[in-house]
Formats: sequence, C-alpha cells, structure tokens
Amino acid sequence: MACITKRRDRWVIDAYDQHGKRYRKTLPDGTTKGKAREILREVEEKIERRTFAHEKKIPTFSEVAGQWLEHKKSNLRETTWEMYAYLLKCHFKELEKTRIDMVTIATVEKFISTRQKGHMNLSTLRKILVTFNQIMAYAVRHRHIDFNPVRDAEKPRNQGKEVVTETIKVLNPEQIKAFLEEVTNQKYHTLFLTAIMTGARQGELLGLKWEDVDFSRKQIHIQRTFNHGRFFAPKTKGSNRKIDLAPVVIKALAQWKLSDGKNDLIFPSDAGTPMDCMNMVHNQFHPALNRAGCPRIRFHDLRHTTASLLLDQGENIKYISSQLGHANPTTTLNIYAHLMKTENQAAVCRLENTIFEGTGHNLVTNEKKELTVNG
Repeated sequence: MACITKRRDRWVIDAYDQHGKRYRKTLPDGTTKGKAREILREVEEKIERRTFAHEKKIPTFSEVAGQWLEHKKSNLRETTWEMYAYLLKCHFKELEKTRIDMVTIATVEKFISTRQKGHMNLSTLRKILVTFNQIMAYAVRHRHIDFNPVRDAEKPRNQGKEVVTETIKVLNPEQIKAFLEEVTNQKYHTLFLTAIMTGARQGELLGLKWEDVDFSRKQIHIQRTFNHGRFFAPKTKGSNRKIDLAPVVIKALAQWKLSDGKNDLIFPSDAGTPMDCMNMVHNQFHPALNRAGCPRIRFHDLRHTTASLLLDQGENIKYISSQLGHANPTTTLNIYAHLMKTENQAAVCRLENTIFEGTGHNLVTNEKKELTVNG
C-alpha cells in the first residue's frame, strides 16, 4: 500500500507500481504534508490506471515520436511517411528532450502561439498539429501519458488575414480548343485531351497502362498513380475508379495505340520509361498555353476545368464526384461550390410545372379574376 513517511525532515513517497516494483521518491525540501499527500494521490491514480512510470523510465518526446514514426512506416505511402519524418525533423526541436509526460496543454498552446507570432502559414501549422496530435495519441495508447493535450488545446483559427494558397483557374471551351490546336505532338495532344475530358489527376494519367482502357465500354480504370518517380496504388477507395470516356477520347486513344502501342504505359517518355512530369509541363504544356494565348495555369487546373464545365452544364454532383475520385460529393461541393450558379430560372420553371402540371398560370389568372369581380 502506498504511503508517505518522513525522513531527515523531508517527505518520502513509498509505493508499489502496477508491476509490483517498489517506487520511492524523496520530495523537495520544504514540501508540506498536504502537498505530499496530493502527490501521493496522483501516483496512486496513475498506478490504478496502469499508466505510472518511474521518472527515469519515462521516454522523451523525441523517443515517442521515433517509435510512432516507425509504427506508421508499414501503414503509409512512402511519400506520406517521408512528409511526417520531415515535419518531425524541422518543427519539433524545442520538444525533443522534453519528457513526454511534461508536454501539457500549456506546452501545446505555447507551441502554437510561437508559430503564429512567426507568421507561419495556417495550413502548414495545421499539418504540423496533425502530426503532433498523432504522436500524443500514440503516447496515450501505450500508457506513457493519461490524456492527449493536443486534443484539448485551443486550435489556431483563421483571423481573416489568411491568404488562400490555391486559386482555382480554369479554361473555357474556346481556350481549350485553341490550346489543343497548338499541341501537334500526338502523344501530348492525346494526354492533354484525356486530362481535360476525364478530370483525372496528373499522376493517374502518367500511371495509365493500355490494359486499363476498355474500348468496348468506353472507360478507363484508374488503379495506380505515378508520383515522385514511383508507382503507387490509389490512395483511397474512391480514387480506384472507372471514368467514362467521350467518343473523341476513345478515337484519340485508339489512334495513339496504333502509332505507339508497344509500351505498356499509355503516356511513356521517349525512352519508354515513365514520363517526367516536370519536363512535360515545362517543355510541352506551358509552351502550348502561351502559343494559344491562354492564361498560365497548372496541369492540375485541367482537372478543375473538367469539374467546372460538368457543373456548368448541370450534371449530377454525385456523378461528378465519382468521376473525379473524391471520397464523397461533399468534398466536391467544398472545392467547387463557388463555381456553381446561384441563379437558375429554368430550374424554378421546372419546379412550377412539376407542382402545378401546367396549371400554375391559370391559377394565378383565376385568382386575379375573382379579385376583380369581388372588387
């Protein structure tokens, strides 16, 4: 049973931990009996929750972070794991030697405040806090600490000064036609046409193989992506999908297959290896935009172009979401809501016809006649 005793005018905590090992700690000189009892209660509560650890055996933040990172290695894409490793290396130096149980809510809020005062981008700070939260949650699961201080700390908010880091730019139909007319190389013309007509991501397009094309069903199956020099499986279940192909894309792909169908990849480099996306954008994509007099956009903006045109022509949001490979329609709405029309007279006219079946006008006319007669 745990107790406090006095030895040489100082209070001593004497207890057995959850593993049956004896724990003795001499409290600092000047500690009162009341304070000693308070510390004893904290020790007893931790022993009861089986989270108690001797001070010398409590790991540092750096040690727990390393364990967490190693644990995540088999569950993440290599590029995602590398991002976490980079964030740990660059943004947690002041916590490395801190005992994990000494990381409190106050510690976390000071961590956030310091970075906000340094004008860190809000989206970057939030990514760092996601990492911080996962490390502390790992510490809770492994009983190094009782609770996760990141979860309860006050999070940074947008104070209206945050600049939007990504502006969606799209091409209109006239610009698309002018752009494609300037791409005379068959491979790149087919690549850009497929990008515009499918909304597929750059990595998904560069990872396409001929076996992914179903010419009879007029679809392509997205089942891999090529990024950072490596092939990966789609990141989410929704990303592994079949995209409908317009006749113009089917025709272009068929012609390209006849010209260069020996390689497994649909859009390889001239050497037959996976295409270097940076070279493609620098040497083919941007020059064609310039020649066509189009605004300078990113390759990813072709995907935004597809989405905006589908929305503009009134396609079902669930269908658009599935074609783009979003997790759900809410994601699509969050990204493209500002592109959707806020006025639509045709829609309210259809609503009138649905409700009144063509009699709505007569109802209004009859009401006016009654008012005239009664008046």
